[in-house]
Amino acid sequence: MAKKRLVVLGSTGSIGRQTLDIIKTFPDKFELIGLAAGNNVHLLESQIEEFQPKSVYCIEPSHSIIKNKNIQLMSMEQMVSQPNVDIVMVATSGNIGLIPTIKALEKSITVCIANKEVIIMAGELIKTISRKSGALLLPVDSEPSAIWQCMQGESQPIRRIILTASGGPFYNIDPGELDDVTPKQALQHPTWNMGKRITVDSSTLMNKGFEVIEAHILFDVGFENIEVMIHPQSLIHSMIELTDGSIKAQISPPDMRLPIQHALFYPEKVANPMLRPFDTHVATNMELKPLDKSRYPCFTLAVSAGIQGGTYPTVLTAADEVAVDLFLNHRISFTDIPRLVDSVLFDHKFSKADSLENIQAADRWARLKALALAGDTQ
Repeated sequence: MAKKRLVVLGSTGSIGRQTLDIIKTFPDKFELIGLAAGNNVHLLESQIEEFQPKSVYCIEPSHSIIKNKNIQLMSMEQMVSQPNVDIVMVATSGNIGLIPTIKALEKSITVCIANKEVIIMAGELIKTISRKSGALLLPVDSEPSAIWQCMQGESQPIRRIILTASGGPFYNIDPGELDDVTPKQALQHPTWNMGKRITVDSSTLMNKGFEVIEAHILFDVGFENIEVMIHPQSLIHSMIELTDGSIKAQISPPDMRLPIQHALFYPEKVANPMLRPFDTHVATNMELKPLDKSRYPCFTLAVSAGIQGGTYPTVLTAADEVAVDLFLNHRISFTDIPRLVDSVLFDHKFSKADSLENIQAADRWARLKALALAGDTQ
């Protein structure tokens, strides 16, 4: 069987690195032909040396990359549009993954998408493109992947989706103490090791609000039929309720390499000795508690933006990206994050998210608005 030819966007990030772990474990199954990274040039150089890709993108490539005659420097859009690409792993964060995702789907290339912002800001558009081209759009984010895995083999519509959330590092902290939370504290996730933005989003539960929107878009389930429960152990990654009331759950240790592998090999299932199985010989608590939404204003903002639809989800994720960056750079407080996002959403005027132009315009407006509002408060 021929190797699957793969491009990884965001190769130096958490998901990108773990994707390369899977490729390294199965060298006879995959050929890495393209790597794209941001500013982590040193790590990118190491990845180039190890995997020998034919094409590379970097914001500011080093002299050694530029002088490498075996590598062709190109944009991410050009990289995913090459005729020999079978799969694109979109492991970037933020809006940078939008255009490459669209280009790949238009070329009928399978897209494994870990970038939830792309789905949130342009979900209906990319689904339309995917249907038209016949390209597969496969979720990699752990909760959407868990839902997808549970739905495989089910021929009837499901009754409910139940997303799980660890609750983040501040689940047991008095809300009155959150004003003093530092970036270092917000980056201490209790069960997952992730990138900075998604870790902060997990501490505010904005990330879980994003996943509600993702689930609505990817699985055509109404917002009223998507629920969230607190599950501190992060073993149950999501559940679905079937027509007869029975529940299916996807359970595994918290390891992103499992959903990554599931998407890369789909529809095949393969054994991987690198992945730790669920240990039935150790007593394990699996707590499930109702979500207290009053503790997580970002979650409420996200679901509300999803229900309003149009360009509101685009504005939501853009404003949040700016707010999290400001927080990480000590320019606003932790509790200012939902306040800033709420202010941007309040000032937004509804527009249809039916074209790339509308989506990009809303994204630009939200970023500028968030920065302006933050500047007004300093």
